[in-house]
Amino acid sequence: MASINMLQAKSSLSRLVEAIEQGREREIVIARNGRPAAKLVPIDTVPVGKRIGVAKGKFQIPDSIDSCNEEVARLLLDDHR
Repeated sequence: MASINMLQAKSSLSRLVEAIEQGREREIVIARNGRPAAKLVPIDTVPVGKRIGVAKGKFQIPDSIDSCNEEVARLLLDDHR
């Protein structure tokens, strides 16, 4: 992992992005005043945010939600040719 200060990053952004794109660097940490402030990584390695539970508490599920499962399965599995 390479680390570079903000001024160097500003003046060589194209070179840094090229190094990431070509795989010469997996990630580059950009520091401000000696402290890590940002990370430059390939776009396909940026983790996707947690999505499970995003609607929790937004609506109520009725107790009868499973009452039609057999009918739905029959409709989907029956041959309708």
